[in-house]
Amino acid sequence: MVKALVLTGFGINCEEETAAAYVMAGAKADIVHFNDVLINGHSIHDYDILHFPGGFSFGDDLSSGKVMANKIRYKKLPNGKTLLDEIKVFISRGKYVMGICNGFQMLVRLGLLPNSNLYFEQQATLAHNDSAKYEDRWVYCKVNQKSKTPFLKDLDVFPVPVRHGEGKLVFGNDTMRQIVKTKGLNCLSYCLADGSPASEYPQNPNGAELDCAGLSDPTGQVFGLMPHPEAFLSLYNHPNWGQLKRQNPSLSDEGIGLKIFRNIVEHVAGLKQEL
Repeated sequence: MVKALVLTGFGINCEEETAAAYVMAGAKADIVHFNDVLINGHSIHDYDILHFPGGFSFGDDLSSGKVMANKIRYKKLPNGKTLLDEIKVFISRGKYVMGICNGFQMLVRLGLLPNSNLYFEQQATLAHNDSAKYEDRWVYCKVNQKSKTPFLKDLDVFPVPVRHGEGKLVFGNDTMRQIVKTKGLNCLSYCLADGSPASEYPQNPNGAELDCAGLSDPTGQVFGLMPHPEAFLSLYNHPNWGQLKRQNPSLSDEGIGLKIFRNIVEHVAGLKQEL
């Protein structure tokens, strides 16, 4: 069975619905406190998928995800390595990493995304929303068909909620921005309902460059996004589900967000069968 490790603690608060998403997708999910990994030696290598959920780690006091990212980068584990060292090994073994919202912010600050040269150097950051306020509402996102990450297989345009105050993705320079576009690492973008580019507020809820809502690394194994697909596991999570169901009575009761989790669980399960 596919096994997912969902990390929690220090202000993370979306671990339960994230674990539920993996279970609904057919995986086994363990919710484990960061300290059990950082101090008590709980191994990430017992799992196929490593997940960094949303929330407010350390209250976002210095900037979203920065303190947690520094613990991952510098805190020595019982074996003398850092968790970042172990994540690099985890990825080298063909395993998968996902981060949502605060988890996405951690992955970006750790250099795991977009990681265009696979050197694990930070190439982007997250800044305060251009609106200067916390955005808590639904938006539309479009999948970049150049992306090869299995997380987004067979998805195109879909609605999903955002809940963040620091979601503006900013790249290090124009060169990096162009590399991300050329390689299709900007795998998910804010858009209008018809899939056309968002370009401006409110369709782009934070002012992110390239309208970028999510990134993958060049391998497709690491994927992160600011919106919350784990908050759309059921059609009835959608604020307009009644009208959607009346317009299309055959519409599935599953939320589109669950498709992302199904995609990766089924992909990993297929890889395990090949072994």
